[in-house]
Amino acid sequence: MQGENILELISDNVPSLDFSLNIDEQKFNLRDVSIKKSTTPVNSPTLRGGVYFSDKIAYKMKATVDDTSIVSKLSKFMLGPNTDYHPLEILTSISEDGSKKAVSIKAYLTNSMQSSSHVELNLIVVNSEYS
Repeated sequence: MQGENILELISDNVPSLDFSLNIDEQKFNLRDVSIKKSTTPVNSPTLRGGVYFSDKIAYKMKATVDDTSIVSKLSKFMLGPNTDYHPLEILTSISEDGSKKAVSIKAYLTNSMQSSSHVELNLIVVNSEYS
């Protein structure tokens, strides 16, 4: 199972799954994760920044990180003025056919909002696969 099928399966089971994000060999646990299919304001598929395609339909992901030390690591992943950004890899596992399979979700960070106790991440999913 690849791509959209995995995201459909995950989005139906989000409350029961554990998600994590690894940056520079540091693991950040994610909470309040949501994955939703939504339309984008484009008329046809487009290329953004020479790096990723934006389709008419996209999966958007929101998540909260309680460790605010992540803020200093996010600048190299943020879309916008940064010309050399990279996708984040979010990991989870899902049960299928009686066995647990690791799932990797690659997503671009579109923005983040920081408070004194947590950081909210908004992402666009570009790929997902069993690893």
